[in-house]
Amino acid sequence: MENSPIVTDFILLGMTDSPQLGILLFGAFLIVYIVTVLRNLGLVVLTRVSPCLHTPMYFFLYNLSFLDVFFSSTTIPKTLVNLLSKLQAISLLGCVTQMGLFIIFASAECNLLASMAYDRYTAICHPLIYYVTMSRVHCLILVAVCYLGGLINMVFVTTSITQLSFCPPRVLPHFFCDIPPLLALACSDPWVIQILVVGCGGFTLVTSIVVILVSYMSILMTILGIPSAYGKQKAFSTCASHLTAVGLYYGTTMYTYLQPSRHGSREGNQLVLVFYTMVIPMFNPLIYSLRNQEVQDALWKILRQSP
Repeated sequence: MENSPIVTDFILLGMTDSPQLGILLFGAFLIVYIVTVLRNLGLVVLTRVSPCLHTPMYFFLYNLSFLDVFFSSTTIPKTLVNLLSKLQAISLLGCVTQMGLFIIFASAECNLLASMAYDRYTAICHPLIYYVTMSRVHCLILVAVCYLGGLINMVFVTTSITQLSFCPPRVLPHFFCDIPPLLALACSDPWVIQILVVGCGGFTLVTSIVVILVSYMSILMTILGIPSAYGKQKAFSTCASHLTAVGLYYGTTMYTYLQPSRHGSREGNQLVLVFYTMVIPMFNPLIYSLRNQEVQDALWKILRQSP
């Protein structure tokens, strides 16, 4: 048997074959990226300069905004370059690097959303010991564990994938290097690596969902025990933004990675991926600030103080 040819680069099919539509998408994605970076960095600055936002909840929001900048920067810049290129190619090293960064930030965001749910559980269910439980040191440890979990996933998955050999056709039906289409190009049987990928991703997804569900079940029981309607509304309002963000992120994650490989059209799957990798990071700062009176008050205070 002849040796399989060594693939050193891949062709990304991208979003479209039409140059005219590619230019339109370039403009749209560029605007999305600029808005994403400005909104998230704006929220980062706001939580740092406003003393009233120096609480555990906003510390996690500060880190979520940083994550969203890095998360979107993993895919959008390369997508913008490819939209204006005739040959939408990426090297094997570049592909593995992009995939590794994507794994780190996607896993860390799952862990961070779970940490934010635990923060809300502590604030509502155990308010008297909230600032002891969620001390600065404890918050730093939680955030460090979030990133460490993403880093461990990245090391296991990327190390395993680099052991594979890839065969022509070297075409990835995505606009970025993702795990499932990359495994589909493997010459050797990737079932062991598939088990590892499912194990790492499944552990992160399941544990974070369990933490979120248990936290909000406890929160719901506590809210139902509050006698006044105002108290119930106030308690629930502190969770509404996080629940919205959780629903969007986990909904698109599970649709993207838990559906059968041949389910749905390529265009429909690409649209969900765009929403998952580009739109959600742009909307998160809006979700957390639109109905958040503390964020709005801090913003107006800074605006009034500016010359």
